[in-house]
Amino acid sequence: MAADLYARVVMSAGNHDGKPVRIGVDIGGTFTDFQILDSRSGQIRSFKVPTTPEDPSLGLMEGIHGAAARDGFRLDEVGYILHGTTIATNAVLENKLARGALVTTAGFEDVLEIGRHNRRDIYATWPRPVPALVPRSRRLGLRERMKADGRAEIEPGEADFEVIIARLAALKVDAVAISLLHAYANPAHEARLAARIAEALPGLAISCSSTVSPEIREYERTSTTVLNALLQPVVRFYLERLERRLAAEDFTPRLLIVQSNGGVCAPATAAAEPVRLLLSGPSGGAMAALGLSRALGEANVVAVDMGGTSYDVSVVREDRLEIVTQSEIERLPVRVPMIDIRTIGAGGGSIARVETGGGLRVGPESAGARPGPVCYGRGGTEPTVTDANLVLGRLDPAFFLGGKMALDLEGARAAIAGRIGTPLGLAVDAAAAGILRLTNTSLAAAIRVSLFEKGLDPRDFTLLSFGGAGSVHACAVAEELAIRRIVFPVDASTLSARGILEADIEHAFARSLIRRFDAAAGESLARMEAEMQAQAEAQLAADGIPPERRIFQLAIDLRYRGQAFELTVPCLDSGFEPEGIAAIAGRFHAQHEQRFSYCNPGDAVEMVTLRLAAKGLLPRPAAVENPVEAAGTPLGSRAVYFADRWGEAAIWRREAIDATVEITGPAMIEEAYTTIYLAPAWRLRRAAGGHLVADFEGEGG
Repeated sequence: MAADLYARVVMSAGNHDGKPVRIGVDIGGTFTDFQILDSRSGQIRSFKVPTTPEDPSLGLMEGIHGAAARDGFRLDEVGYILHGTTIATNAVLENKLARGALVTTAGFEDVLEIGRHNRRDIYATWPRPVPALVPRSRRLGLRERMKADGRAEIEPGEADFEVIIARLAALKVDAVAISLLHAYANPAHEARLAARIAEALPGLAISCSSTVSPEIREYERTSTTVLNALLQPVVRFYLERLERRLAAEDFTPRLLIVQSNGGVCAPATAAAEPVRLLLSGPSGGAMAALGLSRALGEANVVAVDMGGTSYDVSVVREDRLEIVTQSEIERLPVRVPMIDIRTIGAGGGSIARVETGGGLRVGPESAGARPGPVCYGRGGTEPTVTDANLVLGRLDPAFFLGGKMALDLEGARAAIAGRIGTPLGLAVDAAAAGILRLTNTSLAAAIRVSLFEKGLDPRDFTLLSFGGAGSVHACAVAEELAIRRIVFPVDASTLSARGILEADIEHAFARSLIRRFDAAAGESLARMEAEMQAQAEAQLAADGIPPERRIFQLAIDLRYRGQAFELTVPCLDSGFEPEGIAAIAGRFHAQHEQRFSYCNPGDAVEMVTLRLAAKGLLPRPAAVENPVEAAGTPLGSRAVYFADRWGEAAIWRREAIDATVEITGPAMIEEAYTTIYLAPAWRLRRAAGGHLVADFEGEGG
């Protein structure tokens, strides 16, 4: 039976082809972050450059060259590049998708528009319809029919295929999604149609639902397949351009792309199934949070990653991340496994503005990397969260990015005064404080929802704060949620890249079968497991993973008979003998009670989908803690605006804090790529691994 998916095997071998350097890259909306591990010293160092939105690969190579010059390694010494990217996410959010068509069973061409009959805005007179990414004129019906049990009722003929091919050629599309009725039960018709289209229209990107999302629920399966098809040309273009750039510099590392489930895959896999990249960057932060929770002995952690454009919330509960099988982007359902991450448009670059009615609003619009906040001096005119932090003394204008980038304090003050203060009749300090107060409320609300929807209490969690902008907000957010402990990790600004650096290859497989979950289901489950296991073994073999580095884990979607939703329950080592079935059912009842506050052990349990996660462990030398020569004394002090007044706060460099030092707020702890604001009533110390831990010593909570 399967081993624990999260089991860690530390390899003593070096990197790809014996090369000593391994690089994790997280390309965000504002900055591109790097973590570089050199197996010769065992040290991990961070690096950061501005993102180049017009071509993210430019910033990637600029950062690698900069890190190589600083750290003294050569490009031919780099064995792996593990790359997190927002290219798929941004393409959806900005509606920069390929021109595509949908082929479905005749009579089901309108599935995308019919969707689900749930109304989100129940009081809206004219609710916004969910966007249909493929217009009706490019949705084609094929004469065929597959039954739910996988038996063919209507076999499509060659003439039926020719009609579809002729219409696709006339439409001049770049991609086609094929989602036929009940193809999850039998993909034969989809496979035949895809083969004929590929033969007749070479170069056309083709996505089949039986490959992308072989699960029940017609709308979700079709939506996922359409998204995948429309993303294929976009992601393929980026990856080909990146590989050409690497080749032009005779740079030959093994390139792996981060997926939404926290694992990595080959570029060819990413190009074929780009829908699995929608949470590529944020998943690295979640994986890093899991590792830190174990290293620090904090079983329950809510991890928050605040960069320039977004705020990502993930939850480690009882030493595990939750993997969800369905999420949304731009209200479109996406049915592939991904780490459960809640994202809101709140970052250092979030724009503050006064609305027509006189209310203050912050985000979700962002100034991005270019022009960026006003204080960057790159032509930005609208005040942002970063500008407010600078005006209130929480950032040092001479030490941003370790002193590499001077900030324009007077420009930030003028922008806040003119755009916020004057319209609201506030002094510039009060206007900046209002921006931060509203931002902190939004951040706390995102955490609260992430925990409450799982039946969890924030007071039972430690806050893990990272990302370049997160640590100046952490204390205020924690106090609003009555969280009494915060961890500020080493290299907080590039922690997502750290999680990416430690990623392994991972693939997900699924088979849907709706039937009663009882002892009689064991034979069917064992057969499905064997089929998926063979598929997973073949995939990992193609990835070059030897058998001893392969880990598998099964899970199953279960529900009470009559329910329209499922819970994913790990099978662990239970097996599918009668006692194993009973053990899995018991875990389902317990999980249902935890999530919904009730369970019905006497009711029939129904299985829906069996899932297999397959992980290939990459060789990874053990890292060592970077040496610290701590001075144990503050650098000085400066004026900082607290809740409603100015006062003096001690200024520390992070490298000056050793295990003998305890710091009581208010204080500012600065490092090259981020700043910690330690509010009054908080006490901070250095913990194992160099991480900083702050505890709230005030009243309440």
